[in-house]
Amino acid sequence: MTAHQIPIFHRWIRLACVGTLFACAGIAAAAAADVWPSRPIRIVVPLPPGGPSDVILRPMAAKMQARLGQAVIIDNKPGANGNLGAAEVARAAPDGYTWLWTTDTTLSINPHIYKNTGFKPGDLVPLNFAASFSQTLVCNPATGIKNVAEMVTRAKARTLTYASGGAGSPGHMLMEMLTAAARIQMTHVPYRGPAPAMQDLIGGQVDCGFLAGPTVQQSVKAGRLAALAVSGTSRSSLLPDVPTVAESGYADFDGTFWLVMLAPRNVPAEIQQRFLAALHEAVTDPAQKERANEAGMDMAGSTPAQALSRTDMLSARWQAVAQRIHLTVD
Repeated sequence: MTAHQIPIFHRWIRLACVGTLFACAGIAAAAAADVWPSRPIRIVVPLPPGGPSDVILRPMAAKMQARLGQAVIIDNKPGANGNLGAAEVARAAPDGYTWLWTTDTTLSINPHIYKNTGFKPGDLVPLNFAASFSQTLVCNPATGIKNVAEMVTRAKARTLTYASGGAGSPGHMLMEMLTAAARIQMTHVPYRGPAPAMQDLIGGQVDCGFLAGPTVQQSVKAGRLAALAVSGTSRSSLLPDVPTVAESGYADFDGTFWLVMLAPRNVPAEIQQRFLAALHEAVTDPAQKERANEAGMDMAGSTPAQALSRTDMLSARWQAVAQRIHLTVD
């Protein structure tokens, strides 16, 4: 493999690792690792409180706190589709007291669509892909559309609209990936978040949309929305009777998203290992798996090497979509 063939994100991390070797050298760094943690640890979540990310993280933080012997504080810093909180962590001292918990889209989508995210890809190091989740493709029942095949047929006959939580959101990128695979066109109607998008879907102002399972679950069960498919490679625990897009005729379709733990670059390896050991124990807790299933997610976990490889893969996937639709967000 030539230097030009190495994925861009991987090259950033390899450069960061060179810096880490120098930053971790010396007695001062070793001494800091020996006494860590000696004060509270902060996990920045660049998303609003009370969402699925919080549902998953808060019990994990409590378990990590018991193992590490220091308070683990969750600090919600929403804004700019995750960029504000991510940039704050990227600027933080690499001393093991500031970490980032976010969706993979912070690294896999945002750098490809924002002119300025406030951080460089190599400023943040993915450590653990802790949990996976998917989006649910729903349509207003008045359309009469009950499955993906019917949506594709209808879209070929007349213009259909679809809602999303905003330009560059998972629902936007997923639908563009599906319409490309199905060779159809649908008109995008972006909203400021999934809640207003769902309300207009229920009201009939738009026809269809990919939205988070927990967001649409009750409306699907009440018959206010028709669920066509889920975006991941396996069915959702929230709607087990709803097939995947892959089962619906698009075998290679994979719209899985992830909750990921990241660190500022140059955090000493010894500190990373201790932190990740506590995180692994929380991720693999049987009670945590049950809580995740209730929220429509699946606990997974990964090594830092696996996290880096998956970030490269997802970044390439969404970069291709963004380039195809010429998507930029100011």
